[in-house]
Amino acid sequence: MPTPLAIRPLPFDSTFEQIPEDEAETTRELVDAMRGILETTSEDYQHGVRSVHAKSHGLLDGELMVLDDLPAELAQGVFARAGTHKVVMRLSTNPGDILDDSVSTPRGLAIKIADVEGERLPGSESERTQDFVMINAPAFTAATPKAFLTSLKLLARTTDRAPTGKKVLSAVLRGAEKVVEAVGGESGTLKSLGGHAETHILGETFYTVVPFLYGPYFAKLSVVPVSPELTALTDAPLDVNGHPNALRDAVNEFFATQGGTWEVRVQLATDIEKMPVEDASVKWPEEDSPYVTVARLHVAPQPAWTESRSAAIDDGLSFSPWHGLAAHRPIGGVMRARKPAYEMSSEFRGRVNGCPVHG
Repeated sequence: MPTPLAIRPLPFDSTFEQIPEDEAETTRELVDAMRGILETTSEDYQHGVRSVHAKSHGLLDGELMVLDDLPAELAQGVFARAGTHKVVMRLSTNPGDILDDSVSTPRGLAIKIADVEGERLPGSESERTQDFVMINAPAFTAATPKAFLTSLKLLARTTDRAPTGKKVLSAVLRGAEKVVEAVGGESGTLKSLGGHAETHILGETFYTVVPFLYGPYFAKLSVVPVSPELTALTDAPLDVNGHPNALRDAVNEFFATQGGTWEVRVQLATDIEKMPVEDASVKWPEEDSPYVTVARLHVAPQPAWTESRSAAIDDGLSFSPWHGLAAHRPIGGVMRARKPAYEMSSEFRGRVNGCPVHG
């Protein structure tokens, strides 16, 4: 018998989504800002890269094993039935230009799960995959699409500007972030501008940050390193100075000789006041609803980043929370704004590179 859940999840209600009257205009401006980044970088590189998370550090093949006997509340969508799925994992950092790793910024993880069954989201009817797009923080730096637009415009203005200056700024911001953390705080803004700690990317825990439907409920998801080889890398220092591709080299070195295992965990919402849909900056309290394991991810030893893998995955694939099942429909303003932005980015890259991008 499945173990009963210790919490009572809150069924999703359509009134939890509140769409501002000017959201369409904000989304249009977001798409325009991302297109501006793409136009700048594609001219620089003579190649189309992503408008955010342009630089990849690991491109991995793995397996997702959905656990057996999950409680009914957790056995939803991709996780409805026990079984094993092939996955592709892409580790990245968030700028839209490809910088030396001494400009230390937040990290991302995108996962594409193959051969999933169920009703599809509009626009992904021809696919049989489910994507989850994550960063290494439990909450987003911006509460709403309008707030995100302000940050994105700043990134757009700094794209292609003075890489050496960015390295110096990153060192200053890392020092400022250490001061903030020393008094018990944390600044997502400082980290996003280059103040992220110089640590190994494989020790990170990643979060979807913003919610999505989980069958009749709604939830967030995290991917947590659990094998000893990976947990040993959590907060482990990594010298990135003088090593432009230090993160990529470290991932390649790790997977050349060993594999790793992560747990996939789900946090079901229990209280719309404490766990809002429209404010992406709120960290949902784990004391009210802890993350619960629903699957495991395993990656065997392999070449973790190669030019041919980059051509196939960086250029040939797109990752979007809107590629997937209706049971996992993205919700909230930030998620709604992502759909046209991701679609524009994929179309732009495919056109510039002369290579269609697949979901």
